[in-house]
Amino acid sequence: MKIYTRTGDKGSTQIYADKAVRVEKDDLVVKSYGDIDELNSHIGLLAATVSVQHKPMLHDIQRNLFQAGFAISASSTLTDKNIDTLETLIDTLTAKMPPNTSFVLPGGSRAAAQAHVCRAVCRRAERAVISLAKHYDVPEVVHAYLNRLSDFLFTFARFLNIEAGVEEVPV
Repeated sequence: MKIYTRTGDKGSTQIYADKAVRVEKDDLVVKSYGDIDELNSHIGLLAATVSVQHKPMLHDIQRNLFQAGFAISASSTLTDKNIDTLETLIDTLTAKMPPNTSFVLPGGSRAAAQAHVCRAVCRRAERAVISLAKHYDVPEVVHAYLNRLSDFLFTFARFLNIEAGVEEVPV
């Protein structure tokens, strides 16, 4: 299979809903896909910076982001159970840290800084999906997953700084 098709050279692309549909590349569906894809790539970079014990969790999140994209286009296995998993991860990490009493500047260790980038990109992807839902049928689980994922990424960034012995900088 060739990576290039030459069918998108004039500003349109094919997406798959219940059937193949041709849309402009600036369509809200394509924007949402792109924001989720960018988030997935940033999480891949985050996975490259963390210790081996955290990689499987991040790879699961990356797989779920593919499912979020599938949910926008056609079908998905993303469920409320995936949201519950994120909430469990947040609660587990939170229990291992001192309470968060103020806003903190994004940054710290390299891994934590990347987790903050992921969080910001996740928020953008969430906004894109919310805009998309005004015009297309987007399963609610996609919004909820992205929202909870940004909470997880913030918590994970804090945890990574503690794990690295790097103090957070309050606002």
